[in-house]
Amino acid sequence: MAKIYFFLKSYFGFSKRESKGFVLVVPALIVLYLIPSGYDWLVRKKNEEKFLAYSIKIDSLVMAGWKPYQSNFQNQLNDLKSDTVKRANTYQKPKSPQLNKMSFSDADSVVLQIVPGIGQTMAGRVVKFRENMGGLYSKDQLLEVYGMTPEVLEKVFEYFEFVPEIKNKILINQADVNDLAKHPYINYGSAKVMIAFREQHGPYQSADDLLKIKIFNQEWVDRLKPYLEF
Repeated sequence: MAKIYFFLKSYFGFSKRESKGFVLVVPALIVLYLIPSGYDWLVRKKNEEKFLAYSIKIDSLVMAGWKPYQSNFQNQLNDLKSDTVKRANTYQKPKSPQLNKMSFSDADSVVLQIVPGIGQTMAGRVVKFRENMGGLYSKDQLLEVYGMTPEVLEKVFEYFEFVPEIKNKILINQADVNDLAKHPYINYGSAKVMIAFREQHGPYQSADDLLKIKIFNQEWVDRLKPYLEF
């Protein structure tokens, strides 16, 4: 022991008291370190003994003619799964009620606000445009409303049915300049020209007569044609 104290004092600079403490602590630390390993070894050995005894018992039962009822277990498992599926089918999420899909021509500025992207202002513009036009013959005409986008237009007709309908037509051979200029497709200058041509050449017989007025082209006439009555 004296040699150990001398070694600790020479190499580590421990005092005699520190050397004694070190000599006492180290064995204790070693014991504490070994306790978990020893405990695991004992438990493992005990489990191995139990498993060996269980295996011997099973082997003896098998030799005596016993068979494990795996098929019964599988049947019970299948019954359990079947019962689970039946219960799952019993409880079903209720369907969300669908809203009535009304005609777009009958929708007012209040009802139109159900469409995502259409607020009070846009709904008012749509109704005013539709009324000033006298009705619509194509869905795409709504893109002429200020602020309307193709994405919002598509959503409109997810909520409303569209049926081409012109409620108010222009009596082109009786209308005066102011009557013609009220329509969004006819500005005041065009209305004056249409009236002047009618007074000079007589009543219009068809929309194609408007092409005789050189400032009007086919595209302009085709857009206006559904609103004219002769």
